[in-house]
Amino acid sequence: MTVRRFALAVVCATLGLLLSEVLAQAPKHAEPPIRIEVEARPIASFNARDATQKFFGALEFRGGLELTSPNKEFGGLSGIRLNSDGTRFLAVNDKGRWFAGHIVYRGGVPQALAGVETAPILGADGRALAARGWFDVESIAQDGGTVYVGVERVHQIVRFNYGKEGLLARGAPIAVPPEFKTLPRNKSIECLVIPQKGMPLAGTLIAISERGLDTAGNILGFLIDGPSFRNFTVRRLDEYDVSDCATTPDADLLILERRASWIRGLAIRIRRVPLSSVQPGKVLDGLVLVEADLGYNIDNMEGLSAHRGPDGEIVLTIVSDDNFSGLQRTLLLQFVLLER
Repeated sequence: MTVRRFALAVVCATLGLLLSEVLAQAPKHAEPPIRIEVEARPIASFNARDATQKFFGALEFRGGLELTSPNKEFGGLSGIRLNSDGTRFLAVNDKGRWFAGHIVYRGGVPQALAGVETAPILGADGRALAARGWFDVESIAQDGGTVYVGVERVHQIVRFNYGKEGLLARGAPIAVPPEFKTLPRNKSIECLVIPQKGMPLAGTLIAISERGLDTAGNILGFLIDGPSFRNFTVRRLDEYDVSDCATTPDADLLILERRASWIRGLAIRIRRVPLSSVQPGKVLDGLVLVEADLGYNIDNMEGLSAHRGPDGEIVLTIVSDDNFSGLQRTLLLQFVLLER
């Protein structure tokens, strides 16, 4: 090979590599939402040892579903929001995907999921968040047509115009408190919620970490109002960590907690705090509404939502993250809140 031909070959190879890199970094066409089949097996009782028990602390068990799907992307549900009457849901999972669909009821009891669609959660460039390593989506908040998701490990919150663009919405990161950088890599933001109009803190994004602790051992929480950041804490009790939160139509903040221990096993708890008590510098505690261990139909419960039922009752929906493990289950459980 002559020097000229060798030089030409090097130039062509270099241009080929550069072109490959450009194509690899260029936004890909967004994967369209796909309809998936989700099978639901009814769960008739919450107490696995006593099927006749209906009341659990301040809650009444309404019904539940064990969910399975032949679609390999289904599972790992880490956050859920239901619409105002509980008929539609939007959920996120650990792989950075959306799931949306309908809940079918009979007599107020969940029977099945219908019309379930899934799609990757997209960044501003049209690429899936998971493609850049932002896959561990752990929380979701909804404010009208605007949806926020919290991404663990990278400590980011991403905003979407879901009302206009649906499952093809492209998200952009928002400004977050500098303390986010101090949160444990795998124990950061697990709870996101925005109180609605007429409630205390209406329009403010409330974020609570899983186990980011202050010097007193309390769990760090944040109030995010545009460029304004304020802090509060949640008292950590009995080794429980935060796994999600929701607001009720009666202006309470519900905090879903989980304890996982090789010695004590798995347990969940829900505490209620008036939204009016969520203030900068405050340490929140709250009333325990329910506490349950593996003697009950629970799993790794990570998502919580609240809506008003057809008779004016407040209904809580809790979903579990099965970690894509054959040893765990994806559960959807519903309860009526008795104490108002």
